[in-house]
Amino acid sequence: MMTRRAVLAALAVTPFLARPAFAGRSEIFVADGLAIGGMDPLGYVREGRAVAGQAAFALMWKDAVWHFATAANRDLFEMNPKAHAPQYGGYCAYALAQGALTASDPEVFTVLGGRIYLNESAAIRDRWLADAAMHIETADARWPEILR
Repeated sequence: MMTRRAVLAALAVTPFLARPAFAGRSEIFVADGLAIGGMDPLGYVREGRAVAGQAAFALMWKDAVWHFATAANRDLFEMNPKAHAPQYGGYCAYALAQGALTASDPEVFTVLGGRIYLNESAAIRDRWLADAAMHIETADARWPEILR
């Protein structure tokens, strides 16, 4: 049987459970303690695939640790991180277009116009690609205010 104190404690926590999981969080999606799960953001464009980075080529940017496959990739990113980082901090681009902030799978991506967009699953990426231009416009309008 729940006591009155337990019920009140549960009710006090409830508003926080209803908020988006990442509200007020970092501008960068972090998985396993690393930005975009430790993938090298330059691999998406340069190699057309998700490339695992290495701790030996780490860099801190926007309060997140980024890993790179090579020192050259790290140095290139460091010169202009905004040009090489995934859009929307690596959060799921489709979810953002729908008004939510959710995790992404760093292996599920699309490169459009030289920009990297991550999605939470292949099925979601298919929805994203069905009208990517409209989704980008909508997501751009919501980013980064959705973090607040």
